[in-house]
Amino acid sequence: MTAPKNALLCVLTLLLGPGQALAAPQDETDQALIAALAGDQRSAEHRARDTYRHPRETLNFFGLRDNMTVVELWPGGGWYTEVLAPTLRGSGQLVAAHYGDKTGSEYRTRSFENFVAKTAARPDVYGQVKILAYLPTDTAALGQDGTADMVVTFRNIHSLIRQDGETAFFKAAYRVLKPGGVLGIVQHRAAEGADPKTSADRGYVPQSYVIELAEAAGFRLAGTSEINANPKDTKNYAEGVWTLPPALRLGDKDRAKYLAIGESDRMTLRFVKPAG
Repeated sequence: MTAPKNALLCVLTLLLGPGQALAAPQDETDQALIAALAGDQRSAEHRARDTYRHPRETLNFFGLRDNMTVVELWPGGGWYTEVLAPTLRGSGQLVAAHYGDKTGSEYRTRSFENFVAKTAARPDVYGQVKILAYLPTDTAALGQDGTADMVVTFRNIHSLIRQDGETAFFKAAYRVLKPGGVLGIVQHRAAEGADPKTSADRGYVPQSYVIELAEAAGFRLAGTSEINANPKDTKNYAEGVWTLPPALRLGDKDRAKYLAIGESDRMTLRFVKPAG
């Protein structure tokens, strides 16, 4: 979209109860989000996840504007990229910080190659997306310092912990953001008191630990939401969070049971890099 942008209208609610939706601002960005969610770049399978992932409400909660520069960490197959890219196209910029092709992991290299092929196949949707290779080391960057308005990552903190890369990521996110910039996180939520290293192996992380990591890097917690909460998730499954949909790693075993639970219980956190 190229029309002048309205002032920020999104009012954040610090705590929303389970099942409550954040009121949509109904401005140009929200209209762009609605159009992106209805776009033909999204498969029926991906649309079915909206009922669990609440992309419109989540991105409004983070304060997304369609003229922002947004860095998406580890987009995987591009579920959120399908929404962010068309929303930002024209006035903003999406930077997809994927694994790259030098990961030492066949799975990650294949994931990166599939993502590159996916974006190349639809230049009308993804033609303006910049793809950046990022692996969590002390020297790795998510872009030039102070150039991004927002960094987002969805269900990746446990993977960072499993690689001992969580501290490096939060520092990199802090560096790339402008003063006042936003870090938005959605993550499978472990019970409080769980050991982060142990729970991360099962896909879950305690919310307090994520907040601790972000604040240690210099961020200020600006809001939490229960948009993506799921009280049905007991978090004690044979194959960890991957027992639940969409992975359903146990196949047909107790499939109806896990489909009834739905996707995982998730924290939704908004942090800000202090303007000072």
